[in-house]
Amino acid sequence: MSDVLRGPALLFCPADRDDRYAKALAAADTVILDLEDAVAPADKPAARARLAASALDPERVIVRVNPAGMPDHALDLTALAGTAYRTVMLAKAEGAADLDALHAAGHRVLALCETARGIVRAEEIAAHPATIGLMWGAEDLIASMAGRSSRLESGAHAGRYRDVARHARARVLLAAKAEGRAAIDSVHLDIADVDGLRAEVSDAAASGFDATACIHPSQVAVIREGYGATPAEQDWAARVLAAAETQPGVFRFEGRMVDEPVLRQARAILGH
Repeated sequence: MSDVLRGPALLFCPADRDDRYAKALAAADTVILDLEDAVAPADKPAARARLAASALDPERVIVRVNPAGMPDHALDLTALAGTAYRTVMLAKAEGAADLDALHAAGHRVLALCETARGIVRAEEIAAHPATIGLMWGAEDLIASMAGRSSRLESGAHAGRYRDVARHARARVLLAAKAEGRAAIDSVHLDIADVDGLRAEVSDAAASGFDATACIHPSQVAVIREGYGATPAEQDWAARVLAAAETQPGVFRFEGRMVDEPVLRQARAILGH
């Protein structure tokens, strides 16, 4: 995880609901104060005013701003200028140029790739000097392509992301990791589907994501559990690393070939 992002559970909070700010921050590792989709257009001025008047720990706050080029984007930056918040999530990032104004203002950027153009340009977005991480979004992506649903609705794999969404998820993860940036997995919108969330978090952690965003405090515990190594995993990692101290090069351990990539996985489990 980036040293300027706290994880693994990032909780969205509407920026016009300042009565929820402290509760959200207490519940999660990082709170995302949302000036974009979570706030109705008529309420955005009030949301900016409430955000500007707040004084949360800036190291645990991300502010989601409206897309570059929109009038609300410039207004968001004006509101942020008077705060200590310097980490922003740029909604619908579609190219490196979208980050330039944020970079000039001294902001660290978590770029949200959630349109077709943003996904295919994830590599250049990740390489921008202001970028500290990438996140992807399924629903806006499908909408940007005039699609109908990001998930399969029937059959043996009902509830699973469609292939195009899975491709987008993998591409954002690869782009982030290629540039040494944090990779954030998308929200699970079905709050009641705890098993589905657990499965996605488990896959995200195993695949190399650093954190998962969420929309409800009840999802935080599931996310934290999913990113934490199990006692069995920790035990295996400790034992295989101990064995490696007496084994030159590649060796066999409990029936499995062990080489340097496997040892790096073990070190990651133990946080080494």
